[in-house]
Amino acid sequence: MIEWVSLSTGARPVPRPVATPLVWATAFGGALVLVALLNTTVGPDRPALALAALSLLAAVLGFCASFTAAPGTAVLCWLLLNGFAIPPAGTLSWIGHRDTFWLACLLTATLVGTALARLAHARAAYRTVTSATASEPNDEPYAGRF
Repeated sequence: MIEWVSLSTGARPVPRPVATPLVWATAFGGALVLVALLNTTVGPDRPALALAALSLLAAVLGFCASFTAAPGTAVLCWLLLNGFAIPPAGTLSWIGHRDTFWLACLLTATLVGTALARLAHARAAYRTVTSATASEPNDEPYAGRF
């Protein structure tokens, strides 16, 4: 006798984060393209706009990455922000309060993106588990009597 069994019982696995080197390569390439685009369209004298755009990029990359990739992603975005989004282009500098704030913004954006991804995946897995267990018939004869 052939018995048909559903293959989609239980929870779906939570998606694995993208490998950290791939996230960092995407952060470097994406930040380079984004800074070049901003420099050609609005000019290099707009670091606040570049910081906002790079923070958005960091948050999107954080959504795909693990928590361990966050510091490297933030530093790579900061390097391109510091080196090419403020004049003189191609020169790295360190101004304590400004660069600390920029690094904190980029790191926070990356961590928020990663945390939101983990919450979204956990919620989806939880809803799958609860809907699967609520819709299954109760096969145990003594369930609910204790």
